[in-house]
Amino acid sequence: MSTEQKVVLITGASQGIGAGLVEGYLSRGYRVVANSRSIKPSTSPNVLTVDGDISQPATAERIVGAAMERFGRIDTLVNNAGVFISKPFVDYSQDDLMALVSLNLFGFFHVTQKAAAQMLRQGAGHIVNITTTLAEQPMTSVPAAIPALTKGGLNSVTRSLAIEFAGRGVRVNAVSPGIIKTPMHPARNHETLATLHPMQRMGEVREIVEAVLYLETAAFVTGEILHVDGGAHAGRW
Repeated sequence: MSTEQKVVLITGASQGIGAGLVEGYLSRGYRVVANSRSIKPSTSPNVLTVDGDISQPATAERIVGAAMERFGRIDTLVNNAGVFISKPFVDYSQDDLMALVSLNLFGFFHVTQKAAAQMLRQGAGHIVNITTTLAEQPMTSVPAAIPALTKGGLNSVTRSLAIEFAGRGVRVNAVSPGIIKTPMHPARNHETLATLHPMQRMGEVREIVEAVLYLETAAFVTGEILHVDGGAHAGRW
């Protein structure tokens, strides 16, 4: 298969933001490697689905290996897979902690390390991390200290890797969403969730996709944490 077409690897790609990203990149002419724990096969010749838990090193190796075998290159990695558990800090269990750290941090590490190594060999690439505004602007109504610990770590590593890779052709950015209308939020909760943003509405999946695609074409932007949150990051309101 020709290796001229650009290739994006997207984790957490089976629904919500991840599924929107798959469609967004396809519309830009990319080939897509889509991963989630239980993703269904695709009939499109431009989409390769690879199931598996990215918190396991072997899964990350399998995903990157499959991308190279099928398409011969990796131009972009979008670290979208993640888990969010909201509860008071003293109520978090060891299982909660491991679930959050395993996917949000270990998953990021395993996939990014292998994909970045390929990008550095190519001399070009782009990594986008999906974080959360709650990592920087906590809310009393949404206690989320451990998600903030993990997603805040992604904000920090975004800047660190942006500097480390800046002279080698690889950019690293992040998109920091507010609360987005996805299947994880039942419609009955939308009215309440809308009030958690100064703009008094929830975000749409397409708005996160548009932000990621902006960063994709912004060749002079690296180390950026792009907030798409209806103003929530700006401070208390």
